[in-house]
Amino acid sequence: MKEERYFYQPDIELGELTKEDTQHAVRVLRMKEGDELWLMDGRGAFYRAEITLATNHRCAYRIVEQVPQERAWLGHLHLAMAPTKLNDRTEWMAEKATEIGLDQLSFLDCQFSERRVLKTERIEKIVVSAMKQSRKAWKPLVEEMVPFRDFVTSERTGQKFICHCYEDSPAQSSECTVQSWGAKPFLLNVLQRGEDATVMIGPEGDFSVEEVRLAESHGWKSVSLGRSRLRTETAALVAVHLMHICNQIE
Repeated sequence: MKEERYFYQPDIELGELTKEDTQHAVRVLRMKEGDELWLMDGRGAFYRAEITLATNHRCAYRIVEQVPQERAWLGHLHLAMAPTKLNDRTEWMAEKATEIGLDQLSFLDCQFSERRVLKTERIEKIVVSAMKQSRKAWKPLVEEMVPFRDFVTSERTGQKFICHCYEDSPAQSSECTVQSWGAKPFLLNVLQRGEDATVMIGPEGDFSVEEVRLAESHGWKSVSLGRSRLRTETAALVAVHLMHICNQIE
């Protein structure tokens, strides 16, 4: 059985693969006129297509069939995290989160952030690759890094959660010690199925007390991800998985 080849093509109407995908299809996969390929628009549909022109510089196609896909989860799932000091850990998280399934990925510049600059073009490529590998019909929206204050004070729909390691809510306690558990509710226990949800994950040094207080004053709820102390990228992936578990469609 011939392996099906998938390509991300947000502009289906163009009728031609991008330069990068053309090189992969023609030079690497040795695809030729008459061969079949599958296109993904990242907005919920797959397309069965046939190659009509294959050269080193151009790969044109015609659509044979449109195949709409059913959503695998409810609501709009949004993860916002402070990038890790090492780029490869952030990239790994973006890849795995896409495989699990989410709608939007944002990056935060926090008080204790160890990385202030992030090349989202690289993250975008990783997300597209993961989407193709896991056959996801929806591509997560990748946002540029923004200051923490701008993110938490902006209007957004649905539930809003901030994950941190302080034992008590900084909005209620003047003395905050760093622990792994505390009185905060477990994220999975407070997520509402079918509602949009945004979860924030802080940098390696956690959010500052002032940042947590600011978030809570704008309606963000402090939550826990469990008893284990997690690295930033692990915590982000756990948050995505819990959102997906709560909202997955059987």
